[in-house]
Formats: sequence, structure tokens, C-alpha cells
Amino acid sequence: MTLEPVASVVADGAVRSDRRQRRTAQGDRPAESAGVSDLRAALEELLLGLGDDVSRIDRKQYRAYRTLRNFACVSHGHQQEVVVTLRLSPKEVDLVPGFTRDVREIGHHGTGDLEVRLRTDRDLRRAEPLLRLAYEAA
Repeated sequence: MTLEPVASVVADGAVRSDRRQRRTAQGDRPAESAGVSDLRAALEELLLGLGDDVSRIDRKQYRAYRTLRNFACVSHGHQQEVVVTLRLSPKEVDLVPGFTRDVREIGHHGTGDLEVRLRTDRDLRRAEPLLRLAYEAA
């Protein structure tokens, strides 16, 4: 017979489940495919290469890229694609279903009103002008 802890008490008195502790120990980000990891790395290289003044800030739900203010936020919560919100007005862009969408009225993580979904390197090349516009507007 073995015993396995189900919950533990943390310093502030809150009860924390053992599953949550295991997930935190393994990392908060879900596992993603190699293609998505490569795409995320290529996106980061592109965003940091837009200028010497670009910095990266990690948050719990997203990674922000900024100059004086955020211009792009990359969500951590997607495993099959890379989701970027840009500080651009959706009115200024031709929205393409499945690629770009207006998120002004939708709850989302990160800064910006335009969401861009990247699934392939081709999508990244197609998004590059939007990324540059967001950078220049910041």
C-alpha cells in the first residue's frame, strides 16, 4: 500500500493540488510541435531584428515585444499555431479569414487589436509587412 499526496498547504494557507504542482514543475507552457517551435523562433528573430530598440518581456500568458510600448504580443497558449496580437487598427488592414481578425470586442491576452495566426513559414512571410507596420507605429 502506498500513499500519494493529493493536496498541500502553501505558506499563505491556500490549498494547492498536487497536479498543479507537477504542471508548474514541468513548466507552464503546453507542449508544442517542432514546426511550431521553429516558427516561433523565426518570428522572434524577425521581431528582434526590426530594430536595436526592440526588447522582449515575458509574461505569464504571452511574450511582449516593445520599443517604448508593446507593438506585438505572442501568446503562449497555442500548440498548433503561433498567435500574435499587434498594436494596429483592424480598420487599416484587409482582414483575411483564418489569418487576421479584429479582436477589439473579444477578450484576449496581450496588447493590440489585430490578431494574426501563423501556421507556416509562408504565413510568417505574409505577416512581415504587418509586423513592420506595428513596429513603426510604436
